[in-house]
Amino acid sequence: MNFERIGLVATAGILLGAAGALVFPRLIGLPVGAESLLAATLWGVTLLFAGTTAVWVVLTYVVGAGYEPPEAVHGGDDVQVRILTIDAADVVQRTVDSLPDELDDVRVVAEEAIDVTGATVHIVPEEFDCEAVRKGRALEWARRHVDCDREFVLYLDEDSHMGEFDGLPDADVVQLREEPRRTGSVLSYLADVYRMGVQIEQRAFARLSVPLFAWGGGIAVRREVEDAVTWDRETLVEDTAFVWRAAERFDLDFELADVVVRNEAPPSLYEITQQRRRWTAGNLRASRMLPARYRLLTRIRNYTWALSPIVTLIALPLSVLGVTVLFGGLFLATSLLLAAFTAFWFLRGVAYYGRGTAGLALAVPLAPLVTVVHSLGTVVGVLDPPEDFRVTTKEGN
Repeated sequence: MNFERIGLVATAGILLGAAGALVFPRLIGLPVGAESLLAATLWGVTLLFAGTTAVWVVLTYVVGAGYEPPEAVHGGDDVQVRILTIDAADVVQRTVDSLPDELDDVRVVAEEAIDVTGATVHIVPEEFDCEAVRKGRALEWARRHVDCDREFVLYLDEDSHMGEFDGLPDADVVQLREEPRRTGSVLSYLADVYRMGVQIEQRAFARLSVPLFAWGGGIAVRREVEDAVTWDRETLVEDTAFVWRAAERFDLDFELADVVVRNEAPPSLYEITQQRRRWTAGNLRASRMLPARYRLLTRIRNYTWALSPIVTLIALPLSVLGVTVLFGGLFLATSLLLAAFTAFWFLRGVAYYGRGTAGLALAVPLAPLVTVVHSLGTVVGVLDPPEDFRVTTKEGN
């Protein structure tokens, strides 16, 4: 049973019903006072937001305090690069061209025949069959059929540019840092800047028994670990499902790297919605393999993420219409604190990019709108999860 879907529909229905009764009291009648119902629901949602924010603070500034990526001990001669694509030759070519010279074993795993200079192209045969589908199927075929005598296999998205490679630490799975670049919609790009601010919690994942997610741009896997875990499972979030299965089977050594890959931010609002939709649905399905405490944490975080745009889209029109409910000083203080965290996450994302994009800080008044753009796909993923993997459109810029 999809408890997130039930809770999302119920909460949205209560908020809409109570708000409607306040705006149109003669048209909409409720068995209880609309103001009390709205106040109770908003208090409940606010406490949920506060709880998940507190968890983020603990993860980032307590569990992850002082974390630095371990010293890199594996150079390019220990790494085989694999780039997954369907048939985006131009996009892949730019990624291959961006790779440092020390990464000299580069393979492209494609669904259709393409020409790429500087890499060996492997075509996944149509007759290959396994439990995994789409991207997972290509990953599993490559694991079985692409020869590799290196310690690590480094998987890159087809649009992930890498300017420098400083080596990899000695770990089972190494997550590369992500730095999305703008290719289209400004709001989509700002939503990914915001995501980078939230995503600094990844520095705590090396100290958890199970990383909370693994995605974005590039991930390196020790070859013997890959063969033990495999990619052969049906999922919409291959990287995350892989590390969760690995953590389930043995004591996983997960680390972050200093290496940065610059992948494309979704080029449109439609594309970012579909991307987040897939992430959410995939995480919820894959969470069944997690220990109970991690499963509960993951599902509550996703539910809260999905509630965010609903509350914003209901509360803002009420404010414009002059409908206010007096909740007292404590509610106001809590709400302002959470709003401050929204601005902080955006500004933290700007700082993550560095001085070259410092001007993005001027967009902080847009933070509420940016969070809606960032989270709207989560709502869709809970209410209408996709049945198939959908590749985010790449611009190749």
